[in-house]
Amino acid sequence: MTDRDPGSEFGDGEPVVRDKRRIDPETGALREPAEHSADPAGGVAAGMPGTPGAQPPREPSDLTGPSAQEALLTEALAERTADLQRLQAEYVNYKRRVDRDREANREVVIGTVLTELLQTLDDIGRAREAGELEGAFKAVAESVERVTEKLGLVKYGEVGDPFDPRIHEALLHNYSDEVDGPTATLVMQPGYRLGERVLRAARVAVSEPTEQLPADQAPADQAPADQAGSGEAEKPAE
Repeated sequence: MTDRDPGSEFGDGEPVVRDKRRIDPETGALREPAEHSADPAGGVAAGMPGTPGAQPPREPSDLTGPSAQEALLTEALAERTADLQRLQAEYVNYKRRVDRDREANREVVIGTVLTELLQTLDDIGRAREAGELEGAFKAVAESVERVTEKLGLVKYGEVGDPFDPRIHEALLHNYSDEVDGPTATLVMQPGYRLGERVLRAARVAVSEPTEQLPADQAPADQAPADQAGSGEAEKPAE
């Protein structure tokens, strides 16, 4: 179809040829219909979708730029790593606390059982001192002692041990020239401990050096001269 140039008032301009056929006469292929713009001038707005030179809309992630996206990802990774480390630390502390409580409960139970056996161990000790630990009774007694030792029970309290009020109980007290400090000179009942826990303090007699004897309680051989012939001797310090 041939049209005249609308710029010419009398139609004497150059002819303009517009081929509106849907079939291309050279290739025989179907032509795509041309998209028209709403522009009154008949032109196509630049940058519109489907037009030459138009740019597709960018994704929101593209609006921030690669550097900003990398910073956001790095910050998110750091937050997740910190959360995992905090959870791991909390779990480790929880496990340690549970293990500690379990061990403490175990020691309490074992200590309770061993405390009930102390009287039996005293009877075994007295029988051994009296020479009556013989035969089957001896085998049973030694078996009981082995079990208590395996559970961690420790017997303590010997003559000559320095007196320690934390693990000893003084039932008798006197003074002696043969000691340099408070000393257990007689063990009336041994003590027992489980680890650092004292199940029963050792009951002992304690002797202190004579130098620590108060002046008003001096021994008879050091009494003043005016009392030497009185026949009265001072009583031992209680």
